[in-house]
Amino acid sequence: MSLSRRGLLAAGGALGAVAAASPAAARDGHGGRRRVRTGFDRLAADGYAALAGQRVGIVTNPTGVTADVRHVVDVMHADDRVDLVAVFGPEHGFRGTAQAGGSEGRYDDPATGLPVYDTYLKSGRPLADIFTASGVDTVVFDIQDVGARFYTYIWTLYDCMVAAALAGKRFMVLDRPNPVTGRAALGPVLDRAYATFVGREPIAQAHGMTVCELARLFNGEFLAEPVALETVRMSGWRRGDFHDATGLPWVPPSPNMPTPDTALVYAGTCLFEGTNLSEGRGTTRPFELLGAEGADRRWAEAANALALPGVRFREAYFTPTFSKFQGRTVGGVQVHVADRAVFDPVRTGIGLLVSAKRSWSGFAWRPDHWIDKLTGSARVRTLIDAGADTDEVVGAWSDDLAAFRQLRRGYLLYP
Repeated sequence: MSLSRRGLLAAGGALGAVAAASPAAARDGHGGRRRVRTGFDRLAADGYAALAGQRVGIVTNPTGVTADVRHVVDVMHADDRVDLVAVFGPEHGFRGTAQAGGSEGRYDDPATGLPVYDTYLKSGRPLADIFTASGVDTVVFDIQDVGARFYTYIWTLYDCMVAAALAGKRFMVLDRPNPVTGRAALGPVLDRAYATFVGREPIAQAHGMTVCELARLFNGEFLAEPVALETVRMSGWRRGDFHDATGLPWVPPSPNMPTPDTALVYAGTCLFEGTNLSEGRGTTRPFELLGAEGADRRWAEAANALALPGVRFREAYFTPTFSKFQGRTVGGVQVHVADRAVFDPVRTGIGLLVSAKRSWSGFAWRPDHWIDKLTGSARVRTLIDAGADTDEVVGAWSDDLAAFRQLRRGYLLYP
């Protein structure tokens, strides 16, 4: 790297530090929104001092970008102040080419020449052996989460922390915003008897935390052998901020998470993965469009009659290009969030399940009871099957949720 480029990077870091320190400078000129600086922004602005003398590997995907949408791997690889030697890809892969339930395997990245290792569905000693074979001293994690327990990147974080502890590696987490705010935890808490890769430990369905906060929680409560953990927090983010208040670009974290609007509803409507209805995969509005052959206007009418806060439902018809009902026209609803300040995605998801079962005779759970893995127990399924209404189902997890909210408080980093 040339001195001029290094000087430019250093100057950018200094300017970023000034902007973070000055409340006036924290405005970005677009409606007065704050400019959030991510964990990576702050690490780079400090010249990667926290990684000095370390051989570094990074767990990341297409969301690991700077404010000007350069990928952090490309930025670090071009900077001789950090010794980046390996990349680790999660579900969907490092460059994001794989669909749900897939990954990219082991290859050398064409852009940088760095070895890319596959972490998907690997955990424990096999994953620890990958870290050892890669020759890294420190494993860094930098992936955008969307705030739902069953979004697998947080369990990649968990599995990598466990493996790093087994391999004797240092572990660093670079924070990014929770795009749907960190105001509250919502929904049922996982029963460990139902633990899978869509939920390893007892956290709420919508956890209301950032990845650094989750890493602290995992290390403090769930890891049998805590890892040598360091977290690099953001500046400029507040718990009530939605993604559009951050000034940061949105990069789809996975192929079916195209917009922040998707993330807003996902913690509730992803529950339809556990049914025979389409959750909207194969459309331009996954998780906002829901339906099945034979469902019709009666579902939207029944859902609207629930008067769920901050949301309305439109009768909708669509033809998925892949996944359930591929190439076939289905009927159902489109979810329209009218007031995100009061919208509760988990209550909404339950209300949609209850109203779908009551308004469409063809409703069925997936035969493998995947819904139990998504909700964290059999309770939601059995209550709905017994005829419980939305309030009864939501009320059934109130004690567990209150206990998780209390536990969560000790690990929060932002006001």
